[in-house]
Amino acid sequence: MGRVRVKICGITTPEDARMVAEAGADAVGVVFADSARQVTVSQAARIVAALPPWVTAVGVFVNATAEAIAEAAREAGLGAVQLHGDESPGEVNDAARQAKVIKAFRIGSERDLAEARDALGQCRPHACLVDARVEGRYGGTGEKAPWDLVATVCKEFWPLILSGGLAPDNVAEAIRTVRPFGVEASSGVERSPGRKDPDMVRAFVEQAIRMDVEFPQVGDAE
Repeated sequence: MGRVRVKICGITTPEDARMVAEAGADAVGVVFADSARQVTVSQAARIVAALPPWVTAVGVFVNATAEAIAEAAREAGLGAVQLHGDESPGEVNDAARQAKVIKAFRIGSERDLAEARDALGQCRPHACLVDARVEGRYGGTGEKAPWDLVATVCKEFWPLILSGGLAPDNVAEAIRTVRPFGVEASSGVERSPGRKDPDMVRAFVEQAIRMDVEFPQVGDAE
């Protein structure tokens, strides 16, 4: 049994970073890709500086170069990077030599799942994140991932972070269904794009961390 970790993504101000940390989140995400929640490296550095040492800052990138990722991670003081685009297994491995890497997979069908499995056969990020597939969008859509489908590969993708349309009113059900290592919320805890609602953030964290989850025994024989 264990406690599910919580990541609140799309943080755009130091004030929101402090609020999210005080609410009990384990990690915050800052988005460097084109988005309503996009921040610059200097803005990210101020956000990271506002965090206590036990909260990890994760930079979210979409199809960025290895040089751009490394520079942003160094200058902003990121604890991990999240690759949320069409990065190849080789690019994932290259990034993982420089930083802790979370590779995001957009899942909407068995075919998507098979392609993600194939990619993981060629690379090994430090964690996997599963988001909903919405054509033409890389994330931040507020759409739910197919929980039942994701649950079938939780052990294979471990440690798995579940994202996609999570909010205070559905995160407990999502955790019961998938049994992920962690959950991520962005639009589901916002008052407007990029600005988090303190009451919603606190409710989300409380709903997530109160769940005792029997994590899969990774490495056991099937």
